[in-house]
Amino acid sequence: MMDNVMKGLEKYLIPIGSKLAQNKVLSAMRDGIAAVMPIVMVGSLALIIKNFPTPGANGGVWATWLAGDGAWLSDWLLKLYYGTFMIIGIVAAFGIAYHLAKELGADGLSAGVISFASFVITTPYMFGTSTPWSLTAKSVKVTDLAEQGMSFNFTGANGLFPAILIGLFTGYVFAWFVKRHITIKMPDTVPPAVANSFVALIPGLVILTFWDIVQTLLARTDFKSLSQILTIWLQKPLSAFGGSLFGVIVVATLTSLFWFVGVHGGNITGAIMSPVYLSMMGANAKAYAAHQTMPNIVTQPFMDLFVYLGGGGATLGLVIAITLFSHSKQLKTLKPLTMVPGIFNINEPTMFGIPVVLNVYLILPFIVVPIMNALIAFTAMQSGIVAMTNGAVMPWTTPPIISGFLATGGHISGSILQVVLIVLDTLVWLPFMKITDKRQIEVEKNEKIGAEA
Repeated sequence: MMDNVMKGLEKYLIPIGSKLAQNKVLSAMRDGIAAVMPIVMVGSLALIIKNFPTPGANGGVWATWLAGDGAWLSDWLLKLYYGTFMIIGIVAAFGIAYHLAKELGADGLSAGVISFASFVITTPYMFGTSTPWSLTAKSVKVTDLAEQGMSFNFTGANGLFPAILIGLFTGYVFAWFVKRHITIKMPDTVPPAVANSFVALIPGLVILTFWDIVQTLLARTDFKSLSQILTIWLQKPLSAFGGSLFGVIVVATLTSLFWFVGVHGGNITGAIMSPVYLSMMGANAKAYAAHQTMPNIVTQPFMDLFVYLGGGGATLGLVIAITLFSHSKQLKTLKPLTMVPGIFNINEPTMFGIPVVLNVYLILPFIVVPIMNALIAFTAMQSGIVAMTNGAVMPWTTPPIISGFLATGGHISGSILQVVLIVLDTLVWLPFMKITDKRQIEVEKNEKIGAEA
């Protein structure tokens, strides 16, 4: 029966996984969104410092000081927060178009700039100082320009879905024009930077005009803007799925299955679900900054730091079991090579060294352990026993216990939960590791007998 399962996985999952991993659209989405992570990490640090929990009412002693004598520091931290978290959509719009155009053999920089401009065109404006923002103005006077701008409500995590659509459309259409030479060709003596700007002129005119028409038409509907229509049609249904416990279990299972057949499951599921998780993370960050109840349990840090402890498949428990209880020469040799990276959530040495990939003896815990982590972490946060992630993003290489403390806004409950999960993960992995270890010992004995003969 196990052989039939293996054949079924190889027959259906390997071809699908390989095609998805090589898909240019998914690759562009993944790489474009990944471009926001450095700035979000800086913003996370500012968010943690500004909202660090201390004893006392109304946010504690620290919050009281920031509101008074420390107002200068509060403003400085808010600048970092708004300049990082609240431009996620803008950066993603540029990054996705940039990477897709490059994948298709066109100039990524020009495509990215056009996508950025398109994002601005389709983003609602604020008018005047008396209203937060307005979508009803039919025209804008030149004298009003000093009092208009874009709301952060549409340029941060809420702008991710428009950014994805605009970035993919722009990157593809730009490359289509370039490949068919529907551009202005400059002599070879013209510097490349100048020549590329002329190449981008015709496709840029078409793309920008298209998005301007789209926004003009949408402004006359109930949706009012691209941000609104995508929020209603896509973000809410996907967030309902991605933010649910069932959604987490489905994503964790698919990630493990792809990894098991040798395809990077995180890259595939992450390209699809990261916009949802990042959007919910942004909502939590906004609520946390305003000292309000955070609306989402499931966020990117929830998945990275509590579900996938040690990487895809939550293999940190396996690495610990190997380090403490293995006896075969192969696994003993792999102890330092898997343990040190595993602490920092890097599990490629584990996946391909032990190996976990295509190892039928390890597939069950490889699927079950992340699901178990999701069930426990979700229940603990939903019940209030453990603090929810506050929107701060830790580098995915941050070791457990430290990451749990920081991601929950300095609550020790996050670290305790990680310790409990690691212990349970190790206990679940242990019997399966012993089976693998025992088989390897038998192989080594047979090899030794064969060599002596």
